[in-house]
Amino acid sequence: MFWFKLKMFLERHWLALAIAAVSVAAVIFPIWYLAGVEENTRRYIISMNVASMPWMVLNTIIFVGFLYLMQSGGFSALKKTKVDAGAVNIRFSDIVGLDEAKREAWEVVQLIKDRTRVKAIGGKILKGALLVGPPGCGKTLMAKAVATEAGVPFLSVSGSEFVEVFVGVGASRVRKLFKQARAYARAYGACIIFIDEIEVIGRRRILYDAFGGGSETNSTQNQLLVEMDGLSGSDANIIVFGATNALEGLLDEALLRPGRFDRKIFVDKPNLAERAKLFAYYLGKVNYDRAMDLGRLARKAVGSSPADIENVVKEAALIAVRNSSLQVSYKDISAAIERIELGVAHRLSMTPRERERIACHEAGHLVTIYLAHPTDDVFKASILHRGGALGVVHHMPTEELHVPDRDSYIGWLRAALGGYAAEKIKYGVTSSGVGSDFATAARTAHRMVWGMGMGKSGFIGDYSSIHKSERSAVITDMLEKETQELMREQLTEVEKLLTENWKIVERFTAELLKREELDYDEIAVIFSEFGKPSRMLHPACEAGAADAAPAAPPSGAPGA
Repeated sequence: MFWFKLKMFLERHWLALAIAAVSVAAVIFPIWYLAGVEENTRRYIISMNVASMPWMVLNTIIFVGFLYLMQSGGFSALKKTKVDAGAVNIRFSDIVGLDEAKREAWEVVQLIKDRTRVKAIGGKILKGALLVGPPGCGKTLMAKAVATEAGVPFLSVSGSEFVEVFVGVGASRVRKLFKQARAYARAYGACIIFIDEIEVIGRRRILYDAFGGGSETNSTQNQLLVEMDGLSGSDANIIVFGATNALEGLLDEALLRPGRFDRKIFVDKPNLAERAKLFAYYLGKVNYDRAMDLGRLARKAVGSSPADIENVVKEAALIAVRNSSLQVSYKDISAAIERIELGVAHRLSMTPRERERIACHEAGHLVTIYLAHPTDDVFKASILHRGGALGVVHHMPTEELHVPDRDSYIGWLRAALGGYAAEKIKYGVTSSGVGSDFATAARTAHRMVWGMGMGKSGFIGDYSSIHKSERSAVITDMLEKETQELMREQLTEVEKLLTENWKIVERFTAELLKREELDYDEIAVIFSEFGKPSRMLHPACEAGAADAAPAAPPSGAPGA
């Protein structure tokens, strides 16, 4: 083990040692020579050399620099592979949430630690593991934690670092990376290579490229495949981690076959309980109101990644500072979420009639969602201009669901039609603000009838996946007719609901005109006045919630 470390030290620092030796010799030899020369001659030699030394040194540096640059691959060699073999001190306890991903990654740690026993029975530890998941969920952090827990060196690179305009440079960098990994594996027993954005070099190879644009990527990927195939014998303790947020279908099949990336670890978005822990963790870094209900924040952030939650807390801290507050409050968190998801609020100059129509429109959405949606609840209603919409009703699922049923889709369809129905009841005619609502309603109804068998005709199958030329015209007409009938049927139900609760709609219209924005607590208080208490949003986050909810379709909001 000592000789491997010594050899690795000499391989890494031979140039510095050689320069130091030459420098010492360059000083000692002239002193020895000048000691035997006559005094006047010695002074003349010293003065001439001192006067010409700066120019000589500059010429030498330029010559040697260009020579070394050309020998090591030209200007492309200026981009050095990022190697971080030490100072990786991330443990699983430092990763908040992601319990399932940590459980799978811990198996990899155990395999690395027990590599001697695995070899003793004739087995082999895995060569590669693919970390798959949305961006901002902690894939890089997970790979570092595996290296720390296993106690092995960690080499980190990005897929884009292998891409170069010069032919052959990417493959050369792959060889250099694995050469370094082999040296670390011999010295420390094992080594982890982490390649972020692996889809850059791992996408499907272009086998017939008329213009040759994909040849360099193919060459780089081929070299990676060859290196991973060569991990045997003393190299078997090199494990390659790849991270990607792209679809697995984009990656080349040769990368995913057994013997290369043997295992997939899914690093998904946190569930309800994990989001509450993440809010507690990131809020712990700022001064915040201790009475804040983290369960409510977790419900309001359905579908958010750890990076999203960190960003919300940072934005909330900035909002608190702008408001001259000494601590972050729930209102600041709510404002941060709205600013990030909905955009910055602007006050447009409009006529009183336009403003009243927008308030009525949003009140229709609000009442429909609150009273008719089985899984969503309203967190915010506003008539301020945000991101191209003249008003918005922010609603999210209040419970963790993997598979929305027909009732959920009916709820989203009614929510999209609520603003249109309110305008129609009050004014008899509607405005251009229903355009985005109709687009949402049409997509929802189309998906229900054409793709999920949720219509009344009895058609089973995903007809939207069949090309128009291969689909019967009769079936197409029937599906389109049923889609329209579904929308009309739900519009009738929404109109009936709003008519029966029109006093509530009028009250919210007046409140929106007065306050411009209403938060959840203010909305719940108004509904309770009419005997409609809060249905779903509980004050605390239940432990052991299900994993993650799918993103809800866009909320109905009038367009610009």
